[in-house]
Amino acid sequence: MEMDITKILEVLPHRYPMLLVDRIIETEPGKRIVALKNVTINEPFFQGHFPGHPIMPGVLIVEAMAQAGGVLMMDSVKDAENKVVYFMTIDKVKFRKPVVPGDQLRLELEILDLRATRCRMRGEAFVEDKKVAEAEMMAQIIDR
Repeated sequence: MEMDITKILEVLPHRYPMLLVDRIIETEPGKRIVALKNVTINEPFFQGHFPGHPIMPGVLIVEAMAQAGGVLMMDSVKDAENKVVYFMTIDKVKFRKPVVPGDQLRLELEILDLRATRCRMRGEAFVEDKKVAEAEMMAQIIDR
């Protein structure tokens, strides 16, 4: 199932400048998700990271993966409009290549373990076919 930005805004509580998922292009409910983030020079963080040499902060790449994972998790709960996903742990993070304006991040996440309201997942971020980052995360769904 694909989701455009209108549907993503219904699922995620994030808004500008912290919404880091532009489109969902593939989902297997309860298993995996593939999302896109278009990186433009208009991103507010490029003003200071770094002037004359813009690079997307690694923590924001991980945040984009986490948000895509949040969409995947919310797909598995009832009454989702009254729930929110909080991330509990981020482990095994690796950054492999800088992400710059003009890149399109493809965020691929898979669930490793899902139990009621907790989930462990693995995420990878790609630009074209090159892996730029990876991480394992644990999150919990709670009431808003």
